[in-house]
Amino acid sequence: MHLQSPLVLLSGCVGFGQEFTRVAGYSNKDIGAICLKGTTLEPRLGNPAHRVAETPAGMLNAIGLQNPGAHVVVRDYLSKLDFSETRYIANVSGSTIEEYTEVTRIFDDSDIDAIEINISCPNVKEGGVAFGNDPDMSARVVAACRKVTNKPLITKLSPNQTDIAANARGCIEAGSDAFAVINTLMGMAIDINSRRPIIGNNQGGLSGPAIKPIALLKVHQVYQVCKAHNIPILGQGGISSGEDALEFIIAGASAVGIGTGLYYDPLCCKAINKTISDYLQQHKLSSVTELVGSLSLNTA
Repeated sequence: MHLQSPLVLLSGCVGFGQEFTRVAGYSNKDIGAICLKGTTLEPRLGNPAHRVAETPAGMLNAIGLQNPGAHVVVRDYLSKLDFSETRYIANVSGSTIEEYTEVTRIFDDSDIDAIEINISCPNVKEGGVAFGNDPDMSARVVAACRKVTNKPLITKLSPNQTDIAANARGCIEAGSDAFAVINTLMGMAIDINSRRPIIGNNQGGLSGPAIKPIALLKVHQVYQVCKAHNIPILGQGGISSGEDALEFIIAGASAVGIGTGLYYDPLCCKAINKTISDYLQQHKLSSVTELVGSLSLNTA
């Protein structure tokens, strides 16, 4: 896919594409793509409150994939999006490989531009172990989805695993066209007065500036696998400025995702784009592509 900007609005942060356009001053023309909210086969009500908690330099969330179900999203939501303005990416979630496959099949028969596979979901058939934390299960999900669509598949990799590069290698062999690196880290916040977790689900995904150094390292590690196969990476995790975005691109990301940063400044994308453009001009680079993976490591 060709993106008009290297910036992608991340799943869960902008609803199903229409909600964020209500922000005064926002324009889809500043955005390369929008990832829609995580979607399952059947409707889900999500987790009990509280679902979101602010933390130092970040945010915890445990929404629980609240969504109206894939059929409703395709029928009632996609028809209201303007696909001439930007790209739209579906986010597929599931509790079994069969559910991933069916949701992917539903989105394949739609106008969606690409499909992101959220493999951080728990596998109910394997005792709740997240698909994304096991390289074999990750590859099986990708392979199953690959069989039912010709649309670009973006696999969203979890940082909560031993060897993210090995997982990426298996997903490439299974048919992944790109990667989103990284998903949130698991964390907790505690109310000292009640001595209970603030999040209703007890734990949640940590995002925001606090995870940026970890995300940068993971992008660098996955890029070592991807560069030989020309597999692009959507880098994400704590990006809220143009300088943040440039770090991810230098580490190996072809595009960058903005998520928690939108809660601090809903209109940050225009400024991020300008910083990237100014940097390219200053260093006499004609495109972001020339900067991707240009990191030079220190030698002993």
